Parts: sequence; C-alpha cells; structure tokens
Amino acid sequence: MATVAKRTRNFKSTLNGKREPAWEIATFFPMQGDWTEEEYLALDRNSEPRLIELNNGFLEILPMPDMLHQDIVRFIFLLLDAFVTDMRIGRVYFAPLPVKLWTKQMREPDIVFLASRRIKNKRKPPKGADLAMEVVSPDPKSRRRDLQEKREVYAKAKIPEYWIVDPKTKTITVLTLSGQSYKVHGVFKEGEEAISKLLKGFKVAVSDVFAAGEGK
Repeated sequence: MATVAKRTRNFKSTLNGKREPAWEIATFFPMQGDWTEEEYLALDRNSEPRLIELNNGFLEILPMPDMLHQDIVRFIFLLLDAFVTDMRIGRVYFAPLPVKLWTKQMREPDIVFLASRRIKNKRKPPKGADLAMEVVSPDPKSRRRDLQEKREVYAKAKIPEYWIVDPKTKTITVLTLSGQSYKVHGVFKEGEEAISKLLKGFKVAVSDVFAAGEGK
C-alpha cells in the first residue's frame, strides 16, 4: 500500500445546483504519465490521508487499509522482523515506504525486506527490494493489482520473492523469481506453513496469520 493526497478544504462551489470539485486545482500538477519521482515524493511528504503509488509516471490512488488488513500486516511484520534481526541480514519495513523499482515506478509494499547491502541512504527510497509482501484488499481493483499487476511489476524489478497474502481465500502464495517472471514456490492454506525460499528457515503458520486478522 502507499501514501497520500490531501483535500485542502471543503469546497462549496456549485454547478447547476450541484457541488463540484475544484477541477482547476488539477492544473497545478503534472498530467498523468508525466509525474517525476521528485514530484511524487513531494506530494507524498506534504499530503494525507490517501494512499498513492507512482506507476510509470501515473498516480494510482489506493484504498485505505482496514483493521483486518493491518492486523495481518502487523502479525507477519513482527515475525519477519524478529527473524531478520536475529539473523542480522538487513531490515524489514512496512508501508508507507516508497521503494524505487525503476524510473517513474515507485511502489509501497505492505511489508518489504531489504538486505543489508541494499540500505545505503535512509533519507532516500531504497532501490529495489529482496522480498515484498502484499495483503490483498477485498475490492476487485485491488485484487487485480496485487494478484496480477504487482506480480508482473515486482518480477520486472527483479525482486527475488513475492508473497501474496489473501484473506478472501485464506491462502499465502509464495512466488520466486525465475528468469523474467515468477514461478509458484507454494500456495499454502490453513493448517500449513508458508515457507520462504529466499530466507532459509523463515516460515509462517497460515492459520495464525488469518486468526490474527480476525482478532482470535
């Protein structure tokens, strides 16, 4: 998930008796497809509370996460962070944190693992990642984004491993990079443990993940 756009005031202008957004404000910003990384980051720093990612110069407005989503993210983050910290192999972060994949392509995975060698300047977005995780939101657009679009984007960015945590199917799909695309390392369901290929020894009980989301 990601970061941004702020409604500066409650506009009261009307057109034919109906309230209308202040469309003129849009002229202050770049056209879709023309957003640079610098403009995206400036927007990201100065606005709230919408979530936004930069996709090849286009801004993508993402839905705000609900509590179920955040409880799942928190549960997995704590497990992964403890594992990575104990192994002293890097850092684990959660959104919002822009990750630069390539020019005009910045994404904010729900959870991201960065190997130590990748962490160079903590004041700037990291370039690429070693493992990305997304907890799938329920709306159709978000499902398509996490299940299809980000699978292609993260593979193109050569992120070695991508986890898709799907509350709807109660499965965790672990994808590993093979050439230019991902192959399925495993689709793990309740009663099983999702296992990382990249991080030897890291595994998560699928039932516990979704129980955490439901507050059990």
